[in-house]
Amino acid sequence: MAIFAGATVSHVIRPPVYPAETGAQLLRIGYFSLPVVGLTALFTGAALALQLHAGGARFNAEAVVPSIVAIGIVRELGPVLGGLMVAGRVASSIAAELGTMRVTEQIDALTTLSTDPMKYLVVPRVLAATLAMPFLVLVGDVIGIMGGYLIGVARLGFDPTAYIRTTLDFLEPGDVLSGLVKAAVFGFILSLMGCYHGYNSGRGAQGVGQATTHAVVTSSILILAANYFDESKVRTIAESIGAVPVVVPLASVTPGCPSVLLVPVEAS
Repeated sequence: MAIFAGATVSHVIRPPVYPAETGAQLLRIGYFSLPVVGLTALFTGAALALQLHAGGARFNAEAVVPSIVAIGIVRELGPVLGGLMVAGRVASSIAAELGTMRVTEQIDALTTLSTDPMKYLVVPRVLAATLAMPFLVLVGDVIGIMGGYLIGVARLGFDPTAYIRTTLDFLEPGDVLSGLVKAAVFGFILSLMGCYHGYNSGRGAQGVGQATTHAVVTSSILILAANYFDESKVRTIAESIGAVPVVVPLASVTPGCPSVLLVPVEAS
């Protein structure tokens, strides 16, 4: 798998290039995945707003719902859920397509015609998914925040102007950039897994089915693992520059309150 990934990256930066094939994959992976990503983000944002309001009401903290919905969608739920949904749609499709081409010896025919299958089949799909995922996640972020807004205004009694103002005040460019970088990494992972398992598919219908299943499972697991390591790295960098979250008992601030407060302090 590592050798396959290295070969894919090396072929990306070397000619020849197939822009028509890459454009077709961008349309297929990016544009046609918009309904799945958009609906997932919409209902996720709405459900998140309801759950945060229900939990915040226990501590008289309902006002934090707009900011936490926005940050949660942009930094975590948007990229991860978008990646998982696209993995289910795209990684399985790529694996089934390349697996069928392997079984019917179309990949061998490309080699006979002096066309590198890695350049013609793998690179356009990996490149298209890596480029399309940030745009899909960006659209999903907007729709997810809008889902929280609709529920917040229509059902939870938030003022529309105040909701939007709170969202914009607490949402920082770094939050959006972090989510988009994650999305690009997830796009690379899911497309690579689809290509790898399809390209190395076993013979017959059973081999294609197994390749499709393995592509979805491995891409989903790797997306979740990459998300954890990305967050761990960000936290390490934050600690190195002094933005260390420290747990402070709120009882020292508000007597009788058993909760805790996270405050950034300068590293000594």
